[in-house]
Amino acid sequence: MRVRPTLSWTPTDDWPSSTTDLRPVADALGAGGVLVLSGAGISTESGIPDYRGVGGSLSRHTPMTYQDFTADARARRRYWARSHLGWRTFGRALPNAGHRAVAAFGRHGLLSGVITQNVDGLHQAAGSEGVVELHGSLGRVVCLSCGASGSRRELARRLEEANQGFEPVAAGVNPDGDADLTDEQVGDFRVVPCTVCGGILKPDVVFFGEAVPPRRIEHCRGLVREAGALLVLGSSLTVMSGLRFVRQAAQAGKPVLIVNQAPTRGDPHALPRVALPLGTALTTVAQRLGIPVDDEPAARPGS
Repeated sequence: MRVRPTLSWTPTDDWPSSTTDLRPVADALGAGGVLVLSGAGISTESGIPDYRGVGGSLSRHTPMTYQDFTADARARRRYWARSHLGWRTFGRALPNAGHRAVAAFGRHGLLSGVITQNVDGLHQAAGSEGVVELHGSLGRVVCLSCGASGSRRELARRLEEANQGFEPVAAGVNPDGDADLTDEQVGDFRVVPCTVCGGILKPDVVFFGEAVPPRRIEHCRGLVREAGALLVLGSSLTVMSGLRFVRQAAQAGKPVLIVNQAPTRGDPHALPRVALPLGTALTTVAQRLGIPVDDEPAARPGS
């Protein structure tokens, strides 16, 4: 039986209120040992929309699920056509002030680690090290038959060769790199197989409805146990993959701080949520701590 993923939730009338006071965030970072958990909201200022914010992609499209991708060849063709086009834009996105601030906090020894729910690689492009990609990376592909992995850029080259003249105009690009195309625009797009065994290639990301690898979850749980505080940046925490770490930190008595403009499922477990744009908020915190943040975006690896 297919289980559809949880895509949305609605806060109750008595949901905790928010604030614009950044002092608790600055105090926690100043004390060090902060574990960052980031979501799609930190990448919106890089031109990548989030899922659930104002204008979020879920208002216009349903993300590909693991069940549909593995069971339906037509769904795979539709996904790869849309994702191939989206990669052209997605792969050129650059880290913004929020990513650069997180990298600056790390360079100054204030962070115990970074976990991201994003698949865009922008934390690493900004200079953050040891980032745990909870949901994988669009920069890699993996074969579902033999397990061989490869570069997304190499796959893009192969898809270009197999689909010369494929130049539809997309209505937008989503946080998972999936461009908005109609079935007519997808047409007879050709999907290429694994070069090792001829099997089905999948982006090395956790699709909606797919489980995060248990070892990765346990690694993240270990980071939460070692952290002095948890700082959530740009995530609604709608899905359990991120919310579980907020609950773990709260149950252990660790401070949980959230910077996100809209309410999140983690609000009851945290100090009052800071409802400010992330780039502005994190740059302000860095200034208060006397930490310089790079003014210029870094180039993406391999660009």
